[in-house]
Amino acid sequence: MADGETISLPGNREGFLWKRGRDNSQFLRRRFVLLAREGLLKYYTKEGGKNPKAVISIKDLNATFQTEKIGHPHGLQITYRRDGHIRNLFVYHESGKLVPFLTRNYLKQGFMEKTGPKQREPFKKRWFALDCHERRLLYYKNPLDAFEQGQVFLGNKEQGYEVYEDLPKGIRGNRWKAGLTIVTPERRYVLTCPNEKEQQEWLESLRGVLSSPLTLLNRLNGVLLFRPGGRNGWVWRFIPVIPALWEAEAGGSLEDRSSRPAWPIW
Repeated sequence: MADGETISLPGNREGFLWKRGRDNSQFLRRRFVLLAREGLLKYYTKEGGKNPKAVISIKDLNATFQTEKIGHPHGLQITYRRDGHIRNLFVYHESGKLVPFLTRNYLKQGFMEKTGPKQREPFKKRWFALDCHERRLLYYKNPLDAFEQGQVFLGNKEQGYEVYEDLPKGIRGNRWKAGLTIVTPERRYVLTCPNEKEQQEWLESLRGVLSSPLTLLNRLNGVLLFRPGGRNGWVWRFIPVIPALWEAEAGGSLEDRSSRPAWPIW
């Protein structure tokens, strides 16, 4: 099958992307199939394979350009939820005709160091990404990790959420001294930034989210559910807010769908 060739069924699209392996940095050619009427995206590890590696609901997708993170001028990060976690797919398209429907970009990304819930644990370097639309701060061990290590829902000040410059009294960072503290009704998150410029940018971004009103969907995003046997007995439930759509046309191009309905109608 030629690279980017469309399949015959009406409303369906098929193409090839180079996808980064979950546990290594090797990019491998993978076949992606968009089933528009079913609202599903599938990808296959074998070009002629019948069983997909993953089946993803389009309503749960988000896509953003990540050229620097992936190290390719046409790199794309596809994010969706799987088993209560955020799953990242890092892909790129060789031809440079990759134009997805970008639902949103992260408001702020970068490394910070964090300590644990008791504030006595060693500070560890983590990659953070702030999603202002779903009001959550995600953190990863590495920028290209497939799954997040944790996430913090950010409500507003009226609900007891705050962010403060500097560290709590008696706490010192490891290598980085420019600190900030995020306060939630459940715990404090103590973080340090590599320099004061990064500290101020994070403070401005976080305060902007905390000062904005919650939408109805934001309130659903922050609903606490009890899960017996969980680490603390409580887990966050996150509800998808904005889908991302893209399609592959003959010749390997992915067409911008920003002017079309969010749900595929073909």
